[in-house]
Amino acid sequence: QLQSKVLILTICAAGIGGTFQYGYNISIINAPTSYIQAFMNETWLERTGVPLESNVILLLWSLTVSAYPLGGLTGALVAGPMAIMLGRKMSLLLNNVFVIIAAVLSGFSRMAKSFEMIMLSRFFTGVNAGVSMNIQPMYLAESAPKKLRGAVALTSASFTALGLVLGQVVGLRELLGGEESWPFLLASNAVPALIQLTALPWFPESPRYLLIDRGDKESCISALRKLRGNSDLSAELEEMLAEQAAVKGQRAKNPWELFRNPALRWQVVSIVVLSSAMQLCGNDSMYFYAAYVFQEAGIPQDKIPYVVIGTGSCELITSVTCNMIIDYAGRRPLLLGGYIFMAGWAIIFMVALSQQTQISWMPYLSMACIFAYILSFGIGPAGVTGVLPTEVFDQMSRPAAYMICGSLLWFNLFLVGTAFPFIVKSLAHFCYVPFLVVCVCTALYVGFFLPETKGKSFLEISEEFKKRNFKAQTRAGFYKGPEEIKSTVL
Repeated sequence: QLQSKVLILTICAAGIGGTFQYGYNISIINAPTSYIQAFMNETWLERTGVPLESNVILLLWSLTVSAYPLGGLTGALVAGPMAIMLGRKMSLLLNNVFVIIAAVLSGFSRMAKSFEMIMLSRFFTGVNAGVSMNIQPMYLAESAPKKLRGAVALTSASFTALGLVLGQVVGLRELLGGEESWPFLLASNAVPALIQLTALPWFPESPRYLLIDRGDKESCISALRKLRGNSDLSAELEEMLAEQAAVKGQRAKNPWELFRNPALRWQVVSIVVLSSAMQLCGNDSMYFYAAYVFQEAGIPQDKIPYVVIGTGSCELITSVTCNMIIDYAGRRPLLLGGYIFMAGWAIIFMVALSQQTQISWMPYLSMACIFAYILSFGIGPAGVTGVLPTEVFDQMSRPAAYMICGSLLWFNLFLVGTAFPFIVKSLAHFCYVPFLVVCVCTALYVGFFLPETKGKSFLEISEEFKKRNFKAQTRAGFYKGPEEIKSTVL
């Protein structure tokens, strides 16, 4: 029992200052929108004596919002080198510096009468989320025993959803979402950072990192002891040593080396398709629509924030459910089912939106669609996408793979955030057509090309991909000498 306790506590310590921050910081910015816009206007009026025009306020606001994914992109790019040089655990600890800087900036922005400080703080918050979104799943999947690997790495998605819900709750007017307290709301993200700084140092570094990157067998064994207790470590150690031998003499790869390496072709294609789809499937845009649809369904204006919390809780419930079933159901069925259901709901949602004014019960159908869409996203794509890079790449390629994943994730978040208002304007009720196309294409890709990784060791998974990458070549083509073998055996 003791060792499972250590593993659970490690997960919590990594999660609270990790992906929890990503969800939390996405949702706390929604509540004080109007107050911050008013603050921008007042500040400008004080400085220049001229009020801002409404479209300039909108521009400043969209800059503030898009500073977050921009910071995330920066974080995703520095996460790879950080994970290699400092180790997984140390990177997560150092990462809290960014959030604390951000909290100080936004907390004092009103006193300093500077809305630029809010923009800068959103950028730093983004950097923090970018780093943790990449390093936390890597740290946890490397620390978990094989049979629990999916479930443990998936906790990242559960912490994101938990952050979303708590952000929505703390942002209620009764708590910190009021006009007076918004600087405290924006600075509240320092609390999880401080919790992580006190808790995480007590837990071990990733055993794989210690053995394969550092070559430190003693530390690796003591880390495994802490995580697994008295259970027999020989099989697990043997597997790690096999992987260490397979990557011997190699150094950690750069993202562009992954693109150029024919032995990694399908792995790279898979993570590019799935990371892009995760943002381009329109799940985050559902939150954008939520308030409008609930209003149309006749829910009173002051009750809408509470219903929106329901949508966040939806994602939390499904990601926890997904956690329990991923190592039974496997990765493919969850991804496939998730995207097929989302495609179905998108069609119903567009029909419901177009009939919103004609038929009295249509708003309720579109409300149900929002919940169903978010549930379908939570059960598969939300969690499984983050687990895959750990499973399909070896120790030397993993940080670079997460850099590719993270960069795509943040770039597409920025893209959808910027483009969605224009898509709504031009396509009106049919604004979900582009998302529908993405869901259908992704489901087809998963159905035809993605192998199952459940319960396999990292070496077995890479063998399976190797068969795909070299299908076209004859068997004789493999043995061109040691160089060729070294690049194909992961």
